[in-house]
Amino acid sequence: MASNDTELTTRPSVAVQAAGSTASGSVPSTAPVMQLNDVSVFYGSYEAVRGTSMPIQQNQVTAMIGPSGCGKSTVLRALNRMNDPIPGARVGGEVLFHGQNLYAKEVDPIQVRRRIGMVFQKPNPFPKSIFDNVAYGLRINDIKGRLDDHVEEALTRAALWDEVKDKLRKSALALSGGQQQRLCIARTIAVKPEVILMDEPCSALDPIATAKIEDLMFELASDYTIVIVTHNMQQAARVSHYTAFFTAEVDDKQVRHGRLVEFSQTGKLFTNPADKRTEDYITGRFG
Repeated sequence: MASNDTELTTRPSVAVQAAGSTASGSVPSTAPVMQLNDVSVFYGSYEAVRGTSMPIQQNQVTAMIGPSGCGKSTVLRALNRMNDPIPGARVGGEVLFHGQNLYAKEVDPIQVRRRIGMVFQKPNPFPKSIFDNVAYGLRINDIKGRLDDHVEEALTRAALWDEVKDKLRKSALALSGGQQQRLCIARTIAVKPEVILMDEPCSALDPIATAKIEDLMFELASDYTIVIVTHNMQQAARVSHYTAFFTAEVDDKQVRHGRLVEFSQTGKLFTNPADKRTEDYITGRFG
């Protein structure tokens, strides 16, 4: 399990709020590692996502699904403040991590992103060696211990070590797309975050590479909390424990806003959804 020793701020952490959701669906009774409370994301005056409340359970895979433009990737990026550099972007409500609001003024966003890592849609290895890609975060975070051991551990956890152990000094750009994505996962877990965010990590991969990433997600959930955005409903059904369904609503001014419709255990959401909009989407009636 990743260590909780690194503080996001000098302020003592407050107690975690009870899990709950304003959307339909069953919610686990244990305290979540993260909790979204009435979260809205704005770009200037435009409200891209409104009123999202849901828990993120520890050591579970939570999937976000929904049609294009429903705000699922926007919500994902809000979980580790990746929207911050966008001009005019701001987040309303609370994004709690162990009970602490990640958007409080005293919270260091760099520490947030160290403890809540991100894997992007398109593999983005650095134009460096395989070794240096994994070692990069270790070096800038001054993580103690033998660098070689940390790199080997991360590559092993990412199910890549056996494929690259004899070419660690070769360029990461020479790897296949699936290998590059697993390298990016290794780079993320090398600094031992608690949460790993994945934004459609298999959309650019072939079926064989996709299967390897899915197997890897299942294995990593024993030590990490994973949140994945996917456009592939079958993938969500295969890999996740909980699923959040988002859709886009049009207000009376004909402006689209992303909205969480339903959050539930994955099996229940796909077999017995509580909201007709969820049923219509998963049965292909819209989206």
